[in-house]
Amino acid sequence: MHRPTRRQLTIATALAVTTAAALTATTVAGASDSKQHAQHAIQGGKAKNVILLIGDGMGDSEITLARDYTVGADGRLNMDKFPLTGAYTTYAVHADGTPDYVTDSAASGTGWATGHKTVNGRISKTPGSDKAVPTILELAQRNGYATGSVTTAELTDATPAVLASHVTDRSCQGPADMAKCPKDTVKAGGPGSIAEQSVDHKVDVLFGGGRQRFDQKITEGRYKGLTVTQQAQKLGYQVVTDNASMKAARPGKPVLGLFADGNVPVEWTGKGAAVGGTAPQRCVTSNSERPASTPSLADSATKAIQLLEAKQKQGHGHGRSDKGFFLQIEGASIDKQDHAADPCGQIGETAAFDRAVKVARDYAAKHPDTLVVTTADHGHSSQIVPVDAMPPGLSSTLVTDEGQQLKVNYSTNTPGQSQEHTGTEVRIAAQGPQAFRVLGVTNQTDLFTTVREALRLR
Repeated sequence: MHRPTRRQLTIATALAVTTAAALTATTVAGASDSKQHAQHAIQGGKAKNVILLIGDGMGDSEITLARDYTVGADGRLNMDKFPLTGAYTTYAVHADGTPDYVTDSAASGTGWATGHKTVNGRISKTPGSDKAVPTILELAQRNGYATGSVTTAELTDATPAVLASHVTDRSCQGPADMAKCPKDTVKAGGPGSIAEQSVDHKVDVLFGGGRQRFDQKITEGRYKGLTVTQQAQKLGYQVVTDNASMKAARPGKPVLGLFADGNVPVEWTGKGAAVGGTAPQRCVTSNSERPASTPSLADSATKAIQLLEAKQKQGHGHGRSDKGFFLQIEGASIDKQDHAADPCGQIGETAAFDRAVKVARDYAAKHPDTLVVTTADHGHSSQIVPVDAMPPGLSSTLVTDEGQQLKVNYSTNTPGQSQEHTGTEVRIAAQGPQAFRVLGVTNQTDLFTTVREALRLR
């Protein structure tokens, strides 16, 4: 007779308790999901599609700040409306496997992309032996799924990089950036830079910034003398550069979207935090340095979903595919504006990310076999403090859409230095098949297993 393992018993008990709790809970103000939605989310089953949304640096404080400013303290963002919510730990490791309590985006991304912890700065390779580890995107491709990555950072930045590249150091973004990755160069028999690897993987949709990396010339190997963009075109990519050309892209060939030389410009602007604080300010919900032709994260997410779905409907010439897609969507500059102690830039990027969350949830409402997960890679610096507090670091007073003053403090580094990540656990929320796996306090690496189990990846 088969005896259930302790883990199986624990999961079964947790599911029973959670189901009971979800079914007896009354619907609170602002929660759009009914008891039936919660019940459905707790069920297992296989997902046809997975949409993973990463708010880079989007800890609970960053979420609360955006909520308070835009929809009010008692309001709810789209990311607040998932039926199931948990938390996960984010630590990295040292080369010997001991914990490094504050992660960077490379090590944290490697955690969910591969199921393995690594050292800060490394992209989908082991901490000690520096060996490549298969990623969730690579497994999805091998199993017949369409794949995509959308970001507001450079496409070669750490969070998108972990899906379709393996390098010793995150700085090795283009062919001219390989100083810290001598063994990864094409000359040394390696796979090349992050940009080269990303297009070589033939990811179906790549949308983001980083044109400067793809404009670099390849110096070795079969594509020697070409830029990485030209390499992509040789591999069959359609290259798009703005909202109009993105929307005109057709399924059937992979699409590379390069919407900025570096990071995609932020949506909102305002005065940065300062020593001693700022006068109360309203954020400017525009940015003169952001071209009008730049697609929003929500628009990029919408187009990516359309392209991935269309590819699978074509079924590779054998009728409709029974496999769906894996798509990662990153709101990258929540983190970057947190580093810069720029509260308006940060809130604007969180609001833009939240609109992309709505795109994913709207799609899942019509396609309930889609697992949608939203989370962060690590916590960050911003803290909401009393208006009469006098923090020793950088602070700013905002006037929210509710007409109230709100004070934000940045004190994880000396003023003038880049503000630092924090080692706190962060929120993870989900809906759809296998969403129950995010409940409780899990490890960042468990997200890899959640996606792999949902798509039944071998």
